[in-house]
Amino acid sequence: MEADLEDLTRRTRRELTGPADEELHRRLTAIADPDALATVLTQSHLPLWAREIAAFRLGCAGDRRSFEPLVLLLNHRDPDRCLSASYALGRLGDPRTAAAAAALATNELRVAYALTPVRLLTTLRAPESAPALITVLGRRLAPGDPHWRVALACVEGLGALADRRARRVLEAARAHPRLSAAASAALSRLP
Repeated sequence: MEADLEDLTRRTRRELTGPADEELHRRLTAIADPDALATVLTQSHLPLWAREIAAFRLGCAGDRRSFEPLVLLLNHRDPDRCLSASYALGRLGDPRTAAAAAALATNELRVAYALTPVRLLTTLRAPESAPALITVLGRRLAPGDPHWRVALACVEGLGALADRRARRVLEAARAHPRLSAAASAALSRLP
């Protein structure tokens, strides 16, 4: 976690606007008390970066008070925030994580932000993972769909999960030039 916390610290440092932010940032990256970090999650006047640091640190420590803020960050428009939330959710060990990731991945209104939830579902290898990836991939196969990166992540995820229920959608994905090679590789991994 140290390297990931350093990356988060470096990235959020760019959002600081003055000495008060610098002091808060320094305190949040150094504080050891989980209750103090959890308090940050409920303070509405703090900047998003402060809540992100607190949620990340709590999630990596397995503190379930970070679950809701991390899920909100998983669906953020900033890909770096999504990635840090995904990392922390992967370490949190909360049984609600897979259902939340599946809900975010399958939400058509937020498909532009589905890449990280799709990848998290693959990492989690939960019962919700394959059905959600099958659903998302099936939608992405529509002619002219612009979200081919999400589709590719689904194909790769289904290959990693090696779930035989994905056979039909992976066979259909082979007809798409950007997905063909990955779909063939995924199909070769199915039982």
